[in-house]
Amino acid sequence: MGKSKKQNTNNKTFDFDVIIIGTGPGGEGASMELAKKEKKVAIIERYKDVGGGCTHWGTIPSKALRQSVSRLIEYNSNPLFRGHDKAKHLTCSDILSHASAVIRKQVQLRSGFYDRNRVELITGEASFIDTNTIQIVKDDGSIEKITAQRIVIATGSHPYRPDDIDFNHPRIYDSDTILSLKHEPRSIIIYGAGVIGSEYACIFRGLGVKVDLINTRDRLLSFLDDEVSDSLSYHLWNNGVVIRHGEQIERVETTNQSVVVHLESGKKMRADCLLFANGRTGNTIDLNLINAGLKADGRGQLKVNNQYQTEVENIYAVGDVIGYPSLASAAYDQGRLAASAMIDHKSSAKLIADIPTGIYTIPEISSVGKTEQELTEAKIPYEVGRAQFKHLARAQIANSLVGSLKILFHRESKEILGIHCFGENAAEIIHIGQAIMQQTNGGNTIEYFINTTFNYPTMAEAFRVAALNGLNRLF
Repeated sequence: MGKSKKQNTNNKTFDFDVIIIGTGPGGEGASMELAKKEKKVAIIERYKDVGGGCTHWGTIPSKALRQSVSRLIEYNSNPLFRGHDKAKHLTCSDILSHASAVIRKQVQLRSGFYDRNRVELITGEASFIDTNTIQIVKDDGSIEKITAQRIVIATGSHPYRPDDIDFNHPRIYDSDTILSLKHEPRSIIIYGAGVIGSEYACIFRGLGVKVDLINTRDRLLSFLDDEVSDSLSYHLWNNGVVIRHGEQIERVETTNQSVVVHLESGKKMRADCLLFANGRTGNTIDLNLINAGLKADGRGQLKVNNQYQTEVENIYAVGDVIGYPSLASAAYDQGRLAASAMIDHKSSAKLIADIPTGIYTIPEISSVGKTEQELTEAKIPYEVGRAQFKHLARAQIANSLVGSLKILFHRESKEILGIHCFGENAAEIIHIGQAIMQQTNGGNTIEYFINTTFNYPTMAEAFRVAALNGLNRLF
């Protein structure tokens, strides 16, 4: 994008150095960095508790649900318990209560951050009056106006809701409202097989719910390495999830007891409820952006430069509201980097090039770096090293036999180009490889895993096994 529009503040005195709108990861990252640099900061949250969508409706609760279901599956499949007790069952309300407890702990923790760092937390609905002035409408209807030299928009996103689907119906949910599920469904239709849809397909299937997963594309999570995507598809299919690729909803028919989804292909299916998980929209519609000289795109997102400045010089934006990569981890770093840019205009700090992807299906998926398809298209000569979890002592001990680790490396330089992991604790395992990929001066080679000594038995040993497997392919 071009240069930001400059604002003339005429040495005006402001209430704060920076106002941040939103207490999700992006807002938290920006506020903590600014506060530690002794800036006077206010942060505005529209809800009664801090944490944003990440804490209340997205990352934290969905992963808490996933953890409970994963442990249930592990218990029921462990031969130590088979035959002594009948299979254990959990209800949706059982696992939702665990998620609520995690949310409470996270809110308490994050509220303490603002208190200790003297960041003023203001509760209410924020909107722009001008480029330096924010209006806050409180719950009691009162209005407060505050000013700052700079403003950060970190308002996150919400599930996309098409107008022709009645989300007020008690059998129709999105990824926010599914956490308020009141009944115990025996069957569910999930529309949208992206990260959120795939994760919830695993959660509900793990609870014994019949799942139809409707994918609008030709393959699951097509941004992943093809082998990993295929592994997830097979695992879902093997566990009884019906996946329908390349389909679009035509209309949704509802009754008091069920939902009937009609697809454009002519197919129709019935279930106890529908989870619509097809896309998200930036939370910008209530900000009165026009008063600040800004306009969001059709998905509610804002364009920023490499320092997270919008088209207006003193207004920054971070997190889901700017789109890709739409990860909580990246949002926190974006907030921190935006704060650094405000303090030091010459700052060249930026996100790392290889951001790890963690997808909390059952089993987990995690990737960093290039896929085989990308390397082949770029005509980069690479080789593959693989380790299957079923051959690792630690996986055999834990009875976590499903999964594998794949390392892609350059045939000549041995440089690691990509790492892809499918299996329990994949999102943890991947960081070992990521750390080596970040090494410079020749430190990033697959030979590191041959020359180091790993604890035994561990899942990390998969790196050594995969490295040996890959190097043995060279000639």
